[in-house]
Amino acid sequence: MFKYFPTNYVWNLSVNLAIEMGARIGEIEEMCGPLQEAAKQKDKEGTEAFRDTWAKMADKLCLLAEEDESRGRMISAGDKYNRAATYLITCERLQGHKAPGRLELYQRALALFQKSITLGKENCERVEIPYDGKQLSALYVRAEGVEGPAPVLIQVNGLDSTKEMKYRVGLPHWLAKRGVSSLIVDQPGTGEALRLHEIPARFDAEYWASKVVDYLEQRSDIDSQRIGMEGVSLGGYHCPRAVANEPRLALGVCWGANHDWRDVQKRRLEKEGDFPVPHYWQHVCWAWGAKDIDEFMEIAENVHLDGQIEKIKVPFLVTHGEKDSQIPIKWAYRTYEQLVNSPKRELKIFTDREGGVQHSSFDNSANAGNYIADWVAETFKATTA
Repeated sequence: MFKYFPTNYVWNLSVNLAIEMGARIGEIEEMCGPLQEAAKQKDKEGTEAFRDTWAKMADKLCLLAEEDESRGRMISAGDKYNRAATYLITCERLQGHKAPGRLELYQRALALFQKSITLGKENCERVEIPYDGKQLSALYVRAEGVEGPAPVLIQVNGLDSTKEMKYRVGLPHWLAKRGVSSLIVDQPGTGEALRLHEIPARFDAEYWASKVVDYLEQRSDIDSQRIGMEGVSLGGYHCPRAVANEPRLALGVCWGANHDWRDVQKRRLEKEGDFPVPHYWQHVCWAWGAKDIDEFMEIAENVHLDGQIEKIKVPFLVTHGEKDSQIPIKWAYRTYEQLVNSPKRELKIFTDREGGVQHSSFDNSANAGNYIADWVAETFKATTA
């Protein structure tokens, strides 16, 4: 794990995620160099300083991109808009729920991300999935070199990630090269679902997962017999829960097992384990639609997989970082042990040898992500060569 700020895990997590999304180290240094003292301040003051420096870099990159556009250099412009969006996404997720300007920051990040996709002519299409009179927004990435319907892996967020983050980290690209399409979803409680449509998270992930599968079954370029799901971090709860209860899902993958999230919350109340974001309790209440911590803890009582995993009757891969300081590794073993009815179960612990030892491999996603992509491709009988 790259520790730019010796005393601030949450900020180091954010910097590592930005690097995994394509940040440049010179720009990281320019943004983070002035923040050493701010990293020691309380959440509100510190995160405001973080936002200001990272948003300033985004502004700088946008000006440079506009110069590129004026000269017809659209590929270069798209690359700069891409990093500008990444830096806004990074500083937005650190802000408190009601922080002034947070929504505008998020909307600008979305616009810049879409501009970078368009100018770069990337294999990425924004789609919208009907959901109880509203919508779930997603990014669709097509399998490469496939004639006819292709297998697809639905990918869902953790507590505080977004579809743009998951797209930029790289799993959809690695899958596309192996002949597998991707649908990266802002599920309830995350991304656009939470910020723009006020759709909170729910413990019965199969409810919204079924609507996503309904959408995919309507696409002629998707093989409806080969629809799988992967979840990162808290998605490591949502994914197994959905696979256990939605029979049309043909495989599942946890990128970071999250077997008993209710227990994690109890430990966090006791100051055990690292938090993923500042303003943590404010964020979880917002994401789960709770009025206060007491109501949130009542909701969290349902967020565990005991009695669910045994229902899974399809191939399932459980992965976990050996040094995960957010989710104890014991929960990865618990999920694997309960996969007694899976015809193909595997537990992969990422160690120092291959990297990706931190939470959901945020410290080094490449080797871990390629391992997941290979397993999915092999299980779906796609290609790894």
